[in-house]
Parts: sequence; structure tokens; C-alpha cells
Amino acid sequence: MKRLLTLFAFVLSIGYAQAQSADSTVQMDPKDKIALNIQDQASYQLAMRYNDPELAKSALYRLIVRNPENLRYQELLGSLYFELGQSTSAALVAMDILEVNDRNVGALEIAAYSLEQVGALDRALPHYESLHLLTGDNFSLYKSAFLQYSLKRYEEALNSTNMLIKNAKADEKIGFPKSQTETQEVSIKAAALNLKGMIYLDQGSKSEATTAFQEAIELDPAFDLAKENLKKAQS
Repeated sequence: MKRLLTLFAFVLSIGYAQAQSADSTVQMDPKDKIALNIQDQASYQLAMRYNDPELAKSALYRLIVRNPENLRYQELLGSLYFELGQSTSAALVAMDILEVNDRNVGALEIAAYSLEQVGALDRALPHYESLHLLTGDNFSLYKSAFLQYSLKRYEEALNSTNMLIKNAKADEKIGFPKSQTETQEVSIKAAALNLKGMIYLDQGSKSEATTAFQEAIELDPAFDLAKENLKKAQS
């Protein structure tokens, strides 16, 4: 019991110290704030130069607390977490940015990809959809279609793939893993046709699936995944 009371008192003391720190930040002299910002910006740049992400994150956290209105520091923190492969932290930072500005393209990209990486497909999907609406980027449309398919939202997935097939540019490519070390690049239109075939195959429409896979292979004769899927449709 005594240990619990001691721990409770410790937590209260931390909260009190944090509140005092927050108050002092609000009441800080503008000149002092500018000087501390310059110091932490320099610390961040030096830490990045010397490949010390932990110190870089610490500097960014201080800048965020001191300048909550400046989303640039949160953007840098989200990008740093993303580059380090810390998907959960990257997603949380990005979603905080989107609470303030839901049209922030960088935050949408990080939130969408990071949430997909941690398996939160239903939460990643709206961010990919917003990204496509804002930018017209066909890769985001493909990702939207694939997540719709993965979530068994087949009608939406078909609408997205048909839109992509119609609007894809000839020079747009997307990569598919061939092995742990190899990636095969195919046209995004062929990828959309392959995905369309997968949707039909899931629904038991083998003839429509076969047609879609064959069209994908006509566009990219070396498309391994479409060839494998065609075999499944014809079996």
C-alpha cells in the first residue's frame, strides 16, 4: 500500500512539473523562445547529419511543445518515424496533423501507408481515397482498390479498378515482389486488370476473371502474378 501511495505521489509530481513547464512555455519571453528554437533546430540538423535519430526526435519534441501551432515540426517527426520503419508512431503523428489539416498530402501518405503496414486496412483506406481525390495520383487509386478488395468491398473495388483502367497512363508502373530480393515492374493498367480478375475470382466468376487476366498479360506478357492467377481461373 505504501509503495502504491509513493508511486501515485510520483505520478502527481510529474503531472505538476509538466503543467508548470507548459505554463512557462506559454509565458516565455518571445526572444527566449526564438533563441531556444534556433538551438533545437540546430540540434535536429546536427543529429540528422550524424545519423542520430533519437536525438533528432528529442529536438523535434521540444520544438513541437514550444510551437504547437507550427505543423512543420510534426511533419518532420512523422517523416522521421516513417523512415525508421516505426509505423505505429508515424501513423499517430500523421493523424494528429490531419486533425488540424485534413488536406496535408504528406500526412495522408504517411497515415495511409503506415496504417496499412500495421494491418489497419479499414483505417488506411480513407486516407488513400482522400489522397487520390486531392492529387489524382493513380498509385493511390490502385492502393484504394486493393484495400477495398482485401476488405471484400467488391463493388467499390470494381469501380476503382475500372476507373484506373480507363485513366492509367502508359508510362505508369507499379512493382510486384518476385522474391525476397526481386521486384517485377508492370504497367499500372495491367496491375488494375489483374486486380479486377482477382475480384471476379473471389466472387466465383471464372470466365470474367479469365478475360481480365488475359488482358493483363497482353499488356505485360512477362507479368508473373497475372499468369499464376490465370492458371487458377482456368483450373
